Amino acid sequence: MIRPMAATAAVALLLAACGSPELVPPSAAPEGPVTTPPPVSAPAVDDNTLTAEGFGPLRIGMSRAEVVSALGEDSNPGAVGGPEPEACDQWRPARAPDGLLVMVQDGTLTRISVSEPSTLKTDRGFGVGDPATSIKAAYGSSAVAEPHKYVAAPAEDIFVWTKGGPASAGSYVEEAGARGIRYEINGEGRVNMVHVGGPAIQLVEGCS
Repeated sequence: MIRPMAATAAVALLLAACGSPELVPPSAAPEGPVTTPPPVSAPAVDDNTLTAEGFGPLRIGMSRAEVVSALGEDSNPGAVGGPEPEACDQWRPARAPDGLLVMVQDGTLTRISVSEPSTLKTDRGFGVGDPATSIKAAYGSSAVAEPHKYVAAPAEDIFVWTKGGPASAGSYVEEAGARGIRYEINGEGRVNMVHVGGPAIQLVEGCS
C-alpha cells in the first residue's frame, strides 16, 4: 500500500518531469482605430448680434436694394433721414428691430445704429445702457476713447476698429474698407447709441 505522503511525493516528481505549464498572460484587447477629437472651435456669432460687419442679414457694403430685400422699405418714408437723401439717408427698415437705423450713402449701406428701445448687443455683449467702464475693461488697448463733441465728460465716444483703424488717436478714418464699432457714451457714463460699420460710424449728426 502506498502511504499518502509517498503518493504526494510521486505526483510532485511526475509533474516536475513533465514540466510545469507556462502561465500565458491574457491577450490584450485589440486596439481599434485611434481617433483624434475635433478641435474646440469658438462659438458662432448669433445672427442677432451687432458686429463691425453688420447685423443679421445686413452687411456693410450691400446696396440699398439688398437692404430693402432683407428687411423691407423705409418704415417711415415721410421722415427726413438726411439733408440730401440721394447722397445720404438714415431710416428704419420695416422689418428691422425697434431702435435700429441704417445709413445708406450713395446707394450703399455704410452704417447701422441702435438706440432705445433696442436690446441688441455687440459681439462682446454690450448695448444701450451698459457702462463705459465695462467696455474699456473688456476691449483693453483696442478701445480708443475720444471726447464727445457736444456733451462734457463722462460723455465720450469709444471706438473699436477691427479693420483699418486710425493712424493716431483723433485722426479721421477715410479708408472705405475700414470697419469698426463706436459706443456713444452719454453724460451718465453709459451707452446711448451703438454704431457699427465703416468710416460713417464717425459721423456725429446723422448724415453729417
